[in-house]
Amino acid sequence: MRSVLVAFLVWTAGFAPARAEVVAAAPGAIILQAEARVTASPDQAWRALTRVKNWWSSAHTYSGDSSRLRLDARAGGCWCERWDGQSVEHARVVMVMERDGSRTLRVLGGFGPLQEMGVSGVLTFVVAPDPQGARITMTYRVSGDPGLSLDQIAPGVDAVLTEQFGRLGRFAVSGSPD
Repeated sequence: MRSVLVAFLVWTAGFAPARAEVVAAAPGAIILQAEARVTASPDQAWRALTRVKNWWSSAHTYSGDSSRLRLDARAGGCWCERWDGQSVEHARVVMVMERDGSRTLRVLGGFGPLQEMGVSGVLTFVVAPDPQGARITMTYRVSGDPGLSLDQIAPGVDAVLTEQFGRLGRFAVSGSPD
């Protein structure tokens, strides 16, 4: 019931998630994916994506303040958080590319508690034209030691990333993630 209500509330804001799910889960690997259509243009959706401090939830930062996040959207760039002489590299940008009207942003990193687990995480966003505006796809592939039981934490990781993905979609459409 909760997921139906969330989907309805998000859809009425001009952001209709097509799916958000754990695609695969095993003790040593998980694949999460979300896809949505937004009424924003592909350019607006891309700009929103690269302004991570405006849509990422402060509750899911180390500093407690998402305004401290930065995303340098170029190969070698950092998805970083800095505050009071402290810093965290959440991910390293490995691809920013445009092909056939679609743009791809790919970063390597273990977000949140995954960083300490020493996993390899690949987070990919694709922004593509859609008849209603833009289609945004997010895929997160995580692999590590099977002893980590990644399949057991997959639902929690999925919940956090799906929340952020919803915030991105709302920000792309309305200029506010809420």
